[in-house]
Amino acid sequence: MRNGCHLISYPDSLGGDLKSLNRVIGTHFQDALVGVHILPFYPSSADRGFAPLEYGRVAPEFGDWDDIDRLRSQGIELTFDFMINHLSRQSPQFQDLLARGSDSPYKEFFIRFSQFWPGGEASEEDLAQIYTRKPRPPYQEIELGGGEKEKIWCTFDEEQIDLNLANPETRRFVEKNLTALCRRGAQTIRLDAFAYASKRPGTNCFFVEPDVWEILEWTAKTVEAAGGEVLPEIHEHYTIQQKLADRGYWVYDFALPMLLLQAIYDRNPARLKDWLRICPRKQITTLDTHDGIGVVDVRDLLSDEEIERTKNNLFTKGANVKRIYNTPQYNNLDIYQVNCTYYSALGDDDAAYLLARAIQFFAPGIPQIYYVGMLAGRNDIELLETTKNGRDINRHSYTEEEVAAELKRPGVERLRELMIFRSTHPAFEGEFLLKESPDKTVMIEWRNGADRALLTADLGSGRYRIEATGPEGEGLSELSALANDEFGL
Repeated sequence: MRNGCHLISYPDSLGGDLKSLNRVIGTHFQDALVGVHILPFYPSSADRGFAPLEYGRVAPEFGDWDDIDRLRSQGIELTFDFMINHLSRQSPQFQDLLARGSDSPYKEFFIRFSQFWPGGEASEEDLAQIYTRKPRPPYQEIELGGGEKEKIWCTFDEEQIDLNLANPETRRFVEKNLTALCRRGAQTIRLDAFAYASKRPGTNCFFVEPDVWEILEWTAKTVEAAGGEVLPEIHEHYTIQQKLADRGYWVYDFALPMLLLQAIYDRNPARLKDWLRICPRKQITTLDTHDGIGVVDVRDLLSDEEIERTKNNLFTKGANVKRIYNTPQYNNLDIYQVNCTYYSALGDDDAAYLLARAIQFFAPGIPQIYYVGMLAGRNDIELLETTKNGRDINRHSYTEEEVAAELKRPGVERLRELMIFRSTHPAFEGEFLLKESPDKTVMIEWRNGADRALLTADLGSGRYRIEATGPEGEGLSELSALANDEFGL
């Protein structure tokens, strides 16, 4: 994966379609971005693309494969999603099962309770131990062709039907589509909801070992044979990421967002520095995503009291964010995430936000920036109240004119400069060093031969400084354009 800033965006969030995404990047972010993760652009029936009907087409409302090829022609590295756990209820395979029942060639393509559980039915004890983040059983009862009724495994939405990866035909479907996506230009395949794909009776059906390793090795070999690499997506205890990293896989640093909020709110980076010492090095760093700010990922990195205090500070110090937005009243059934843009979590404060991004960009790994975060986007209360979907608070869709206007804000312009620095300075191709520093200060240096980049972030005063070598390793000098005032949280 190319080292530099990677954007993550829906195909229609920056201008309305893939053509406008091309224009926005080419016009405004050509030097700032080295890669783009395009969130699902396939025909889909729900969950904003995460209930795919198929993988061979670009949904026509977004554009076509030529538009994706144009991104590659700009020198942009691409990441695509593959939903390893499920397929759409409206997919041809499930519709055939609905129509023909046990006469369907896809009768074992999805997980049917009658085939999965010994005796054909799950006990109360079986259901109680299944890992789920939503307060409902992980199935729906469906009448198949011929009148037979069947419980079908459905971890997420009723439109997302869980795949049976023990079935050879399902495996051939996965292999065919992973290979095709790489040949369509994906250097990286993000395996969405990966930990849910390993299921076995008598377990919690989440990251079940050793089954999960067989699935990962199989998909990784398939993708590698087509010239790409996999990125398993898992929100859970940080030790799972460490297990993946120990085996050489890319992982996400989903702990960083909450750790940074705690450090900035409390003006105390001790927990953050502890994490920087031990976190995986082959990782994608994030502050914001299309979902919420993860809480479960920092369990045992922060104490329970620190987690609760940080959540409380988010609601009291953040801008236009309320607890009610994270309840069933706003269609939020996931208790492990908080819905808020990262900029608004920091009180719409440019200084605090730029400090957080500076630390992210100097942390081990490759930085990914959500499109709303790239424009220092505020909470979209109007959209939230229109849809009553808590996650929409962080899913504002920008017109191209809005993008141009946002880039005139001083904080956004400084962020773009910081992105260009992170994507182009050769020091970041070298060694990460967490330097000894006073209690309230984080000092991080990157060295690559004669090239150096040094961040000094004082969370006590709320100020940071970046120094870096110039061309051909010339001496350290401060990047004054990236200096910022004290934040007011």
